Amino acid sequence: MGIQRQTQRRVCSCFAFHLALLLFVGIRASAEIRYSIPEEVQDGTVVGNVAKDLGLDITALFGRRFRVVSESKDVFFEVNQNNGALYVHKKIDREELCHGGGACLIELKVIVENPLEIHYVVVEITDVNDHSPSFPEREQIFEIAEHTLPGKRFQLHTARDPDAGINSIRTYTLTSNDHFEVDIRQSDEDKIPFLVLKKSLDREQNNKHTLQVTAVDGGKPPKSGTLNVSIIVLDINDNRPMFSQEIYQIVIQENVPIGTSVFRMNATDPDEGPNGEIEYSLGKTLKKKVYDIFELDKLTGEIRVKGRVDYEENDVYKLDVEASDKGTPPLTGECRVTIKIKDVNDNPPEIE
Repeated sequence: MGIQRQTQRRVCSCFAFHLALLLFVGIRASAEIRYSIPEEVQDGTVVGNVAKDLGLDITALFGRRFRVVSESKDVFFEVNQNNGALYVHKKIDREELCHGGGACLIELKVIVENPLEIHYVVVEITDVNDHSPSFPEREQIFEIAEHTLPGKRFQLHTARDPDAGINSIRTYTLTSNDHFEVDIRQSDEDKIPFLVLKKSLDREQNNKHTLQVTAVDGGKPPKSGTLNVSIIVLDINDNRPMFSQEIYQIVIQENVPIGTSVFRMNATDPDEGPNGEIEYSLGKTLKKKVYDIFELDKLTGEIRVKGRVDYEENDVYKLDVEASDKGTPPLTGECRVTIKIKDVNDNPPEIE
C-alpha cells in the first residue's frame, strides 16, 4: 500500500513538472517583433504599435496590465496601455549604449496578464552623424633633413569618430602644397594617414612648412576635424661660403705702420649652425714674402700689415684667400686680393 502511494506521488510530480514545462514553453512561443529607430530621437517618439503587431485586443490592454519589463536600470522604452504603442521613454545615445560598428540592439520583454503572455521585442538603434572626427592632439611636429629623398613616409595621428558605418571617417585631405601629399593605409577598421614627401626640401628657401590635415566622415552633410602639422627642415651642409667678388683690388701706401688694417673679408654661407660658420685662411702656395708682410685673422677675415711695406722692394702682392665652413665635410670658397703699393717720396737721389 505504501509502495503504491509513493508511485502515485511520483506520477503526480512528473505530471505537474511536464505541465509546468508545457505552460512555460507555451508562454515563450510568442513570435519576436523587431523595430528600428535612429538614435537621439525625442522622448515620446513612437517606435511601433506592439499590441496591433501582436494581434492583442487593444480594449483589454489596461485590464491585463500591458507593460514593458526591463532588467536594466535605464528604461528606454514604455508602452501606452490605451493604444498599445511602444514609445521612447529616454533619449538614446548609440555610442554610449553600444561600442563599435556592429548592430546596436535593445531586447525588451512585453508582458500581458490574465492569461499571462510574454512577448519579446528587439529594437535596433541606428546611427546618426552626431559626432565629428577628432585627433588626439591639435598639432604634430616633424623634423626632416633637407637631403631626405622623395617617397619618405611619416605616420600622422589617426583621427577617431565614434559614429558607425558611413558616418565614420572616410578620408583625409591635406592643404595644397608643393612638397607633401597624404596617403591612407587601411588597417582593420581604421584608416591610418601618412605624410609622404613628394619633392625634396631646401632649408635655405623655406626652413618651416605649416600644413593642415583634415579628417572627413561620410555623413550628409559630412563633419570634419583638423590637425595642424609643422615640418621643421633640418640643415645639411649643402652650401659653400661665397665671396661677393672673385677679385678684390686694394691700394695702400708703402711704409704703413705695422698692425694697420688693410681690408676685411666677408664671405656668406646660408647654412645653419656649424655648417654656416666661416673661418678664413691664406692660400698655401703664396710666396713666403706675403706671409712675412700680411696676416689674416681667421675669424674676422681682417687683413693686417705684419711687416715693412716697401714699394721699391715689391709694388704688388697677390693673396689667395680661402673661406671654409665647419660642416662635415667642410666646404670652401675662394677669392683673390690684389694689394697695390703706392709709392711715397721716401728715398733721396743717389749720385753715381
